[in-house]
Amino acid sequence: MVTDRYGHDVLAAPQRPGRADLTARGGRGSTTRQAAEVGLVVEEVVSGWVGAVLRVEKSGGLHVVVLEDRRGRRRTFPLGHGFWVDGRPVELVAPAGPAAPAAPTRTASGSRAVVGARARVARGSRIWVEGKHDAELVEKVWGDDLRVEGVVVEMLDGVDDLAAEIARFAPGQGRRLGVLVDHLVAGSKETRIAEQAVRSAPAGTVLVLGHPYVDVWQAVRPERLGLERWPVIERGTSWKLGVLASLGWPHAEQADVARGWVRILASVRDYRDLEPSLLGRMEELIDFVTAPPPRAG
Repeated sequence: MVTDRYGHDVLAAPQRPGRADLTARGGRGSTTRQAAEVGLVVEEVVSGWVGAVLRVEKSGGLHVVVLEDRRGRRRTFPLGHGFWVDGRPVELVAPAGPAAPAAPTRTASGSRAVVGARARVARGSRIWVEGKHDAELVEKVWGDDLRVEGVVVEMLDGVDDLAAEIARFAPGQGRRLGVLVDHLVAGSKETRIAEQAVRSAPAGTVLVLGHPYVDVWQAVRPERLGLERWPVIERGTSWKLGVLASLGWPHAEQADVARGWVRILASVRDYRDLEPSLLGRMEELIDFVTAPPPRAG
């Protein structure tokens, strides 16, 4: 079993201490200084606000930091003590040098950015996704990570022939395959196909995971489009065209679907704009295909 690091809210903190708790754990003497670089994810311990640094500016003669949370909301806090980074107390200070935008410290997936790294030569292992929209979303959020790891993402035209496709891929030692499937829920056709496909491959070489949504569009948090929830579409209606109609967007032809997806994808800034059920599955697949082969004996 793989621990679901995204089973709940991606940015949820365990329990938020007050400043008295912070002092009891070592106080300011154990606090390190941390430059408030653009993109750094921090937590303000008193309010529990978690967000990425947008900028540092002067307000009323004081330096303040502007943080943006995963829903795009922003709050301003004075620089100084009372912040956490990666679970450790820090004193936020203004970045040195001119106020030019700093290089991002994290990738769109939330991983630490590897500055100046070249793309790794592609591994024999692969990740497959269902369709162009899935591939574009994965590239936008995980593309930097996948290039560093040397993992190629390829598109499937549906999963009806998944077992045959896996046989052609011929997974084996140093050649693993991870598959992300839409609407992978108990009792669904997709679940039965996935189970059969995994049984057809050598043990430990194929991992099929999925999200519960009809389409990957639903993995984008609806508030990014000004919605409380994604529309419910009646059976017998094209789901994507039905969604576009509910949103009041053009929906007469397939080209409207492509244009609608461009708008939806543009609303995604990073992992905070996606549902945890997709985030966790993608992280598991990346871990699976990049894991070192088991030692013989």
